[in-house]
Amino acid sequence: MHILILTGKFGMGHWSASQSLRLQLLSAFPGAEVDVEDFFAYALPDASETLYKCFSLLVTRGSGLYNLYYKATDLAAPLRARPPLEDLFQDKLGELLWERRPDAVIATHPFCAQLVSDYKEEVGSDLPLVTCITDLSSHSEWLHPGTDCYLVGSRSIREALTAKGVEPGRVHVTGIPVRPQFQPSAGRGSRPGGDGTRRLLIMGGGLGMLPRRSGFYEALNALPGTETTLLTGHNRKLYEKLAGRYPHIQVVGFTDRVYDYMAQADLMLSKPGGITLFETIFSELPMLAWEPTLQQERDNARFLVRRGIGRVAPREPEGCLEAVRGLLYDDPALAAMRAHMRALKGELEAQSLERIVSALTAAKGVDD
Repeated sequence: MHILILTGKFGMGHWSASQSLRLQLLSAFPGAEVDVEDFFAYALPDASETLYKCFSLLVTRGSGLYNLYYKATDLAAPLRARPPLEDLFQDKLGELLWERRPDAVIATHPFCAQLVSDYKEEVGSDLPLVTCITDLSSHSEWLHPGTDCYLVGSRSIREALTAKGVEPGRVHVTGIPVRPQFQPSAGRGSRPGGDGTRRLLIMGGGLGMLPRRSGFYEALNALPGTETTLLTGHNRKLYEKLAGRYPHIQVVGFTDRVYDYMAQADLMLSKPGGITLFETIFSELPMLAWEPTLQQERDNARFLVRRGIGRVAPREPEGCLEAVRGLLYDDPALAAMRAHMRALKGELEAQSLERIVSALTAAKGVDD
């Protein structure tokens, strides 16, 4: 069996979900070949980095314009618009599929899902296509007629997709995929630890997008009985500014062992990206989300609050600090959030990805 996962690095969420799916499939099918391909780097080898930088600039400096476009294109029935550079991308997709000869494709980016769907329609292919939606979103950009099934984060997203005309049997509530290390074998139990120390984890994502003002970190350092771990990602400038400066703040640069830090924390403060949200759910770590600006993250934050697994904090430093103080020392609230996370995990369809892939490839006569 050969599975090809198509994605893009518009932010690291799509890429992270792809890697998690790869590990899950290799665990279920040890003899399988599972490849993850950044399709935009494949199709535009000399321009993809510029494309990604332009997107980052748009979402950080032009979030209002991005949200306006995002809302305008979320239609009850998906708009069959031609994607930009469609001919180029379709030619490159055809080349890639000919090179790899996959038995099934999984798309973790909506543009990839559209391209594969259009390719199947154009050439009359029966290539199985699974679309993994990497936010708590039912946006029409994800919905394409050539998709055989959808992997979604929650029951509410399944309901929203069926309201847009997707057959219920094609939508599977798997949660947003995360690495297996985020899934503890047992619940956290009661926290804090035996010494009574509170442990706060703050993440700025891969780019280390965190507050710059020293006063914010001075106030964190002064929180009573609290040790804070700050993950600065690739923000080397912030790391050098803060590392070793405060006795109660541990500053860590980019790391691929976020699960270790989540396992040690009582509360996390971060942006509410889809991957990050489900990493905290599987880790049973209550989350305090900075008030988001992008529409997808606003949807994620609403889910966070509605399901009782976290709260939203103001972006301005003093309001954020007050939100931290209000939750970090509230043991009943933290315990309730962890219980809600365990309940939410119980709603997910275990091993559904494995069953889906087996069924789709078996229909083509492919052995596991």
